[in-house]
Amino acid sequence: MRAVAGEATDGTPRRLRASLAVAISIVTFSLLAASASAGPPATSTGASGTTGATAATGSTAPTDLLTPPPGEILSGISGDDAREFAAETGKHPAVFGSFVTWGHSEDWAFNDAAGSRARVMLHIGTTMGAASGGITPAAIATGHGDSYLLQLVHTIAAHKAPVYIRLLPEMNNAHNAYSADDLAGSPRGVAYSHAAFISAWRRSVTILRGGPVNAIDAKLAALNLPPLQGVSPSATLPSSPVAFIWCPETAGTPNVPSESAASYWPGSEYVDWVGTDFYSAFPNFAGLNAFYKRFGGKPFAFAEWAMWESDSAGFVNEFFDWIAKHPRVKMILYNEGYGPASQLLLAKYPAAIPAIRARLDAPRFAGYTSEWQPRTLAATGASGTTTG
Repeated sequence: MRAVAGEATDGTPRRLRASLAVAISIVTFSLLAASASAGPPATSTGASGTTGATAATGSTAPTDLLTPPPGEILSGISGDDAREFAAETGKHPAVFGSFVTWGHSEDWAFNDAAGSRARVMLHIGTTMGAASGGITPAAIATGHGDSYLLQLVHTIAAHKAPVYIRLLPEMNNAHNAYSADDLAGSPRGVAYSHAAFISAWRRSVTILRGGPVNAIDAKLAALNLPPLQGVSPSATLPSSPVAFIWCPETAGTPNVPSESAASYWPGSEYVDWVGTDFYSAFPNFAGLNAFYKRFGGKPFAFAEWAMWESDSAGFVNEFFDWIAKHPRVKMILYNEGYGPASQLLLAKYPAAIPAIRARLDAPRFAGYTSEWQPRTLAATGASGTTTG
């Protein structure tokens, strides 16, 4: 509940209103569960490639989705060392991703990105790689994670830089604690249901987009969710340039109907980008084609891609050829993982490195976002590579 006492305009104590809203939310989860598997509504695509779907009640999507200029694709990295990746590929990373955990500070992630002269992406999970524990989707939906969301909205504002948020990624992967099913394909319970996830996503996006708290509360009420906790209803949260990336696997883990990507679709107005992950160990291009077609009308990101087990220049070229044929792709982030034991370190795949370097040298792969500019070009003259 809110830490701030007060009365609603109708005289009902705010604590009582919050309690009633929690009860209503439980009913809402049950109602949403019946329709969650339906996935996104059919949309018509115009010449611009954006959908003609009408937004439902709730948060309003921003007009600035932090996309690159027309014809460009942002290249980047998640993991330890942006400089090493730049040296290997000849391309400075425009975006630097960090895997962060709900409830913890993200200052280090912003500092790492700024130190690399790159825009930050936050991959936000609820545990440090564990398949259980952490805050549940239902707890997030009912306001028990609001203190973290308030911390995050102020951290983003303090760093005064555009941010990509990949919220609860790979939600249809049972290795993640917030997935609806366990690895056997059995439901984890109502606190982890698809409906709870959808409400958690919508609440998080509504709060992190900022604005007057009373307006945020009204949007949450329209979703049958409790008001924002821990801040006065007369306050205003900062509104920063933030884009939200919805990023499931193209097929669930386990690959059962209840772990389909569509089961976790939160609604177009709560999603700025659509993305997925793609690795050389699982080159399922048929599944990728179906996913890309199903979730149209949004800029598309490979929030994780990497060599894994298979050191193949052929995979690299097939992957980049696919990108060239799908114009909604606007971002690709190579996931190196963390530490020398990572199976994804590009240095472990010598056959792939020259192929990646050659493909990233194309001018359309941007090495910088608009807020960062190269200092000096390296002696090699590679596109976007810096010495500083």
